[in-house]
Amino acid sequence: MISVSDGQVHTAFAVTLFAGLATVVGGGLVLFLKKPNFRLLAFGLAFAAGAMIYVSLTEILNKSIASFSLDFDEKNGFAFGTFAFLLGVVLVLLLDRFVPNPHDTIETHSAKGVSSTQLLRTGMLTLFAISAHNLPEGLATFFATLESPALGAPLAVAIAIHNVPEGVAIALPVYMATGRKDYALWASLVSGLAEPLGAALGYFILAPYMSETVYGLIFGVIGGVMVYLALDELLPTAKRYAKGHETVYGLVSGMAALASSLVIFKFIQ
Repeated sequence: MISVSDGQVHTAFAVTLFAGLATVVGGGLVLFLKKPNFRLLAFGLAFAAGAMIYVSLTEILNKSIASFSLDFDEKNGFAFGTFAFLLGVVLVLLLDRFVPNPHDTIETHSAKGVSSTQLLRTGMLTLFAISAHNLPEGLATFFATLESPALGAPLAVAIAIHNVPEGVAIALPVYMATGRKDYALWASLVSGLAEPLGAALGYFILAPYMSETVYGLIFGVIGGVMVYLALDELLPTAKRYAKGHETVYGLVSGMAALASSLVIFKFIQ
């Protein structure tokens, strides 16, 4: 069984909470900015996608394979890590099938001609859907940080960037339906808290069984979830709001920033 210190657990929870609370930043943008900068939004989403794809394929998947290989031989470790990665893709695909994540509620003109009741319903459904998707994101951030803060910190930043427009998507219909800024902020906060909740549930359920095999399974699934999220949600949404090459610039910048941060962390360790 693998043991971790209380300090490691507290740090991982703190990093996960930071990533989750970025939804409140998005809610605040709805309330205090008259018009969002969609080109910047496109760049930010693509940046987060690039960071997630890079770290998932170069670090998280490799950690899964390495963990499996410690309990099995190298060939089986590679096979099990690969299957765990694909399992993560399938799990989030099923989640997306049963609880679709809304992508089209950011633009303010989408609310024109819609009643307050319909807007509030949209806000609540968006809150539920995004919160459901935030649970595995919280689990990913937590266990990545638990394994290595150098891995978890940049992943948390990428997820935080991703959470900002989600906060917008939740707060906008709630605010327009109720006219209450506090309701809109509370709604975005509740969704963000789903991430530390997902981390807590995952940790307390899995803590008694932590082993290299369990770590391998967790990291493989996390890698699959992150890549699916980047390809299915972040890049299409970024492309929707881009007017030029913001998507590809953001994607490459995210990969470069994540790669550079990992190199720096390795030299200062």
